[in-house]
Amino acid sequence: MKRLIASYSAQPEESRGRLFPEAESPPRSVFERDRDRVIHSSAFRRLKHKTQVFVYHEGDHYRTRLTHSIEVAQIARSISRVLGLDEDLTEALALAHDLGHTPFGHAGERELDKLMQPFGGFDHNAQSLRIVTKLEKKYANFDGLNLTWETLEGLVKHNGPLIDSRGHGVGHFKDRGLPQAVIEYNEAHDLHLTSYPSAEAQIAAIADDIAYNAHDIDDGLRAKLFDIIDLGDIPLVGEALSNVLKLYPGLERSRIVHETVRRVISGMVADVTAETRKNCSEAQVKSSEAVRSQAKAIAQFSAQMSENNRVLQSFLSTRMYRHERVLEIMERARRVIRDLFEAYMNDGSLLPPDWRDDLYAENSGHHARQVCDFLSGMTDRFALEQHKRLFDLDPLFR
Repeated sequence: MKRLIASYSAQPEESRGRLFPEAESPPRSVFERDRDRVIHSSAFRRLKHKTQVFVYHEGDHYRTRLTHSIEVAQIARSISRVLGLDEDLTEALALAHDLGHTPFGHAGERELDKLMQPFGGFDHNAQSLRIVTKLEKKYANFDGLNLTWETLEGLVKHNGPLIDSRGHGVGHFKDRGLPQAVIEYNEAHDLHLTSYPSAEAQIAAIADDIAYNAHDIDDGLRAKLFDIIDLGDIPLVGEALSNVLKLYPGLERSRIVHETVRRVISGMVADVTAETRKNCSEAQVKSSEAVRSQAKAIAQFSAQMSENNRVLQSFLSTRMYRHERVLEIMERARRVIRDLFEAYMNDGSLLPPDWRDDLYAENSGHHARQVCDFLSGMTDRFALEQHKRLFDLDPLFR
């Protein structure tokens, strides 16, 4: 059956192209090539050993950045197909959205950002851009992956505009300003930072939220940070749990969890699909450029689902992210980042030979950014190994 294409879908044949022009590669579209380049990148492979809440040694069944990215891609592609959007662009963005994350999840990012404050700070979205435009070194004719304008735009702006019409930072960047990596690349390849991104990028972003909620419920229960009964009063989750218990009395715990989580995902997917269609219809959005020119994102939850999502995230924040077990291990993980950063800053010879650049003079901002690039690209496992090698102790267990 032929699939319907929405008028506001991104059209690969109308792509604004790549910074470095390349011959096409039929039968793949330009967005398919972007997806494939992300999958074959070194940064994507390293996501296998980068965690979000649990450090890798705690068990093989918890999500990593890699498994999370695959789950986001599945959810995003499913929504994209129903809405008639370009699935390949959506998938490329979903798979690439976490490339810039540090080891040890948000704790690692917060610590690295703190350490880099004198040198411009650290932002994982800007680092993702830096990876795909500079740090991946595979191709003969350019650094980075030379992705299309649409993929880079979505990677940088998936949460919305970065600056207002006067050039001032908005949202997260209102007080701290834009990361230098974004400023520099935008000067060479204007990503239109004042507008919203494509519908595909917006869907990838909201699929990230859906996947986070689902796998954090699953991982939190698996780690016994809270119990199934605690979810009974949480909107959407409690309703899903109640339905499962009514349909399958006496069902074993692991199946109850899975059946509940899959219903949560389905409920959120159905809601965002309906709300996005409604928004496009009401705004009479007829093209991808019309999506970008809107005053708000077209891909959203309904008001009720947004509230449900807020309550669920508040529960997870209190019962999972701030659980004493998680806080303790994350504080130790932050120590790893801090110790390694200080060691590499004080002695650049500790960096691998291919990470030593004469342009990065000792104790300069250039050297700090080089250290930041190296450190942020580490997996949890490699960071712990390097810490043990340099300091002869295991900070997570002693």
